[in-house]
Amino acid sequence: MILANTTWLALLLSLAAASAYALPALATTRMHPSTQRGVLVLAWLLHGLLLVWGLWAEPARFGFAPALSVTVWLVALVYAVETRMYPQLEIHWALSALGAWVVLLALCYPGQVLHASASAWLPLHWALGIASYGLFAAAALHAWLMNRTEDRIRHVAAAPSGLPLLTLERLTFRFVTAGFVLLSATLLSAMLFKESLYGPGTSWKWDHKTIFSVLSWLTFATLLTGRARFGWRGRQAARLLYIGSGLLLLAYVGSRFVIEVILHRSA
Repeated sequence: MILANTTWLALLLSLAAASAYALPALATTRMHPSTQRGVLVLAWLLHGLLLVWGLWAEPARFGFAPALSVTVWLVALVYAVETRMYPQLEIHWALSALGAWVVLLALCYPGQVLHASASAWLPLHWALGIASYGLFAAAALHAWLMNRTEDRIRHVAAAPSGLPLLTLERLTFRFVTAGFVLLSATLLSAMLFKESLYGPGTSWKWDHKTIFSVLSWLTFATLLTGRARFGWRGRQAARLLYIGSGLLLLAYVGSRFVIEVILHRSA
């Protein structure tokens, strides 16, 4: 925990963003939907400013908590775009609570100081990986809504998301496909250009991050293949999606958590 090294601006932005996120979650039944959306937009903007400040401040830091923070910020962006097309999609309460939590987590664990990168392509490599995190997180969220909707249909109740089951299923696999493409690009760039990305003498190695990343890629490949050839859907597909997302979470966030929090050492 490195709160002592937090600047006053980062502290102010973190508290403001966390408060804006928490408000719709705490007052979800007492706020008008348009007010809730407005507060969420404000929280998302403050969150974005906080992320930019964290990467451009001196010294810039990154780690497992900022990676989670960026992931949730991307999911919030996806939600904002989706609600333009599907206004009945109402998951702001869960997103609000999650947003407040990751902002405060990143405040407590801002990560380690970033050294000058060996290549100008390294930020792009990171961006591909984080973007795949965001897309798979959005897919997992939609799969959860899909399972809830299926349960409600079985009990002859209204869908909790307001969206038809087939629409949720279609959206889920769109996110899985897009995330799989970005994850494939991330792994391929690391495999082919490892030395260019991380400096001379750096070679491909089977560490914990690599193993979990490859296992998650294989899981998502199996899911998409099963969907295309055997029509996998429903809970069977959602279960594989959760497994793949969990493996991917362990790849970077899990390994960085162990290094930063448990071992207290640099990578």
